[in-house]
Amino acid sequence: MTDSVVPAVRAHLDRHIGGPEPTAASVTFLGLEPIDVLYYRGADDAPVRYATLGCSRHPMGDPSEMVADPTRGPRAELVLALAGGAGVASGVHKTLAVLAAAPSVEGVVLKPDGLIDLGEPLWKGAPFTAVLLGTSEIPDLALPDPLEPVQFLEVAPLTGTEAAWVRVRGAGALREAWAEAGIDIRDPARGAATL
Repeated sequence: MTDSVVPAVRAHLDRHIGGPEPTAASVTFLGLEPIDVLYYRGADDAPVRYATLGCSRHPMGDPSEMVADPTRGPRAELVLALAGGAGVASGVHKTLAVLAAAPSVEGVVLKPDGLIDLGEPLWKGAPFTAVLLGTSEIPDLALPDPLEPVQFLEVAPLTGTEAAWVRVRGAGALREAWAEAGIDIRDPARGAATL
């Protein structure tokens, strides 16, 4: 039953993002199944979308459990939208794959308002070193019972200062600061919010 999750997620992404056929980059981690990152080119001035494929293959669960139940636990994939993209050789696909592999490697449960600090640029030359997860425009994908649905989480790149702000004030306060300053988080060249 879980073998059908990844093809269903791919069809769901294609249907909701649309546009030309995406290109894919596959990243392999020792002892794990590969994580693909799909690159959807936006039409005209629409942002480029990067979406992970493979994180939802298995549910995210409690890493302290001796035997994981393959049918129970939340499932997620990540979606990053950037105006103009980050460039083919930027390494953004590797960063997204690392984030998508975090549930299997580190036992992290990906969820809205989750903060993940990588401590290094998200892609070559980026001022962002962390991400804040949020609810994506892509609706959840229902799976056959007893599997839980796949949630699609928006990835918002953060500067180190913004990540610190989230730790102190919370995700909602940072989103309010972005809104007040008119900051477009899809702009890869944006500055940090004044906090």
